[in-house]
Amino acid sequence: MDAPSSPLLFDRVLVQRHIARAMPHFAAHSALFDDTAAQLEERLGEVTRTFDRALDLSPFPFLTQREDHAALNEDGFPAAKQEYDLIVSNLGLHWVNDVPGALVQIRAALKPDGLFLASLIGGESLRELRACLMDAELAVTGGISPRTSPTIDLQTAGGLMRRVGFSLPVVDCATVTMLYPDMFALMRDLRGMGQTNAHMMRLRHFTRRAVFDAAAQLYKERFSNEDGLIPATFEIIYLHGWG
Repeated sequence: MDAPSSPLLFDRVLVQRHIARAMPHFAAHSALFDDTAAQLEERLGEVTRTFDRALDLSPFPFLTQREDHAALNEDGFPAAKQEYDLIVSNLGLHWVNDVPGALVQIRAALKPDGLFLASLIGGESLRELRACLMDAELAVTGGISPRTSPTIDLQTAGGLMRRVGFSLPVVDCATVTMLYPDMFALMRDLRGMGQTNAHMMRLRHFTRRAVFDAAAQLYKERFSNEDGLIPATFEIIYLHGWG
C-alpha cells in the first residue's frame, strides 16, 4: 500500500548527528535502551523458531553479530522485498518523520512468515520535563517553543499496525521511571543516548540559562521524592507483528 506523505517534524540530519555524538560514550547512558532491549529479547525468546536473516533498525545496534544493520531515514533502507525473516527496531521509530511509510517498508521487507518487533518512546514520556520547561520558558521569555519530540500514542500505533497489514499485530506499553539528582543530570543522560531536541521548529539560538535554571527549580519543587531525586517517566510502546 502507498503511505500518505507526512510533514517533516524532525531534522533527520541532526538526529543522525546526535546519535553519532552519543555513540562513543553510549554505554554510560544506555539504561533505558538496555531495559527495552531486554524486553525485546524476552519477547523474541518466546518465539519458538529460528531466524536465518535479520535486520536491525535500531539507532544503536541491538541484535549484535547476527544481523544486517541499517538506520531508517527519509529514503528508506536498502532491503529487497521479502528479504528478512526478522526485523527489529529498539527505540528508533519515534525519530522517523513518516512512521506509516516506514512500517510499509518494513512489512514489504519481511518474508511471509517473518517477524517484526519494535520499541518506541510513547506520548506520555518526559511529561514532567515538558511541563517544567514550558512553564519556565513562558515565565522567563513570555513564549514557548518545541523542546521535546511529538510522539505516537498506543491507539495510533495499534491502528497503524493493522492498517499496514501486519498479521496478528500486538501493541502494548510499559512505563519506565528513572531517577536523577536534578534536571541537568536528566538532560545529560538524554544527550548521552542521542535523544536531544531535533524538532524542525526548535529554536535556532541558545536558550537563556535562566529558563533552564527556572525549569530545574520547578522540577525539584513539583516532583522530587523524599531523597531529593526527581523522576523521569518514559512510556514505551512495543510493536509485534508478522509479515
